[in-house]
Amino acid sequence: MAAEVEARGGAGGIAATHDHADHVEGVLALRERLGRPPVAARRLAADVRLGDGDRFGPFTVHAVPGHAPDHLAFVAGGACFTGDAVLGEGSVFISEDLAGYLDALMRLRDLPLEVICPGHGPPVWDPLDKLDEYVAHRRERERKLLEALAQGMLDEDELLDAVWADAPPALRPAAAVTLGAHREKLRSEGRWPRPDGGGPAP
Repeated sequence: MAAEVEARGGAGGIAATHDHADHVEGVLALRERLGRPPVAARRLAADVRLGDGDRFGPFTVHAVPGHAPDHLAFVAGGACFTGDAVLGEGSVFISEDLAGYLDALMRLRDLPLEVICPGHGPPVWDPLDKLDEYVAHRRERERKLLEALAQGMLDEDELLDAVWADAPPALRPAAAVTLGAHREKLRSEGRWPRPDGGGPAP
C-alpha cells in the first residue's frame, strides 16, 4: 500500500472517522510509514481537529454522532466514507445522540452520493436506499419500544426481549447500548414514562 501511495504522489493526510480502537490503533504506525502526513480527526490526538463543515484535502467533513460522539463522515465527489455510521451490511449500535444521528443521516441523504464506502463491509452502490433503510430501521425500533412502554415494560431485559428479539445473544450488549440511546432521545422529548407510572417524564 505504501508503494501505491508513493506512486500516486504521496499521502496528503490521514482522516479518521472516529477514535474507536479498530479504526485508529494503526494510525501512528501508518503515519510513520507514509512519511508523517498530518492526521485529522475530531477528538483523536490529531494534527488537525475537524468539525462539521470543515475541509480536509478533497473531503468535506460531516458530523455524524451516534455510534461515537466524535464520529465524522468524509465526502469527496459522489463518495462518502462513513466509518461505522453506515455499514456495508447490517446495522450499527448507537451509543448516544440518536436524534443527532438521524438528522445527520437525513443530511447525507440530501447529497448527490454515488457510493458509500463503509468502515466495515462492501461498498454500497445505492446510497439513498441504504440511508432510507437505516432511518426506517431506527424508527421501527422506536415504534416497537413505545409499544412496549405502553404495555408497562420498563425493565431493560423486558424491553430488549420485546424490541430487540432479533438480536443474536452475542449482540445483546450492543443492543442494550442502543436501547440507552433510544431512552435518552425519548426522555428529551418527554415520551419516556416516569418510574412511578405517572406518565411521561418531563
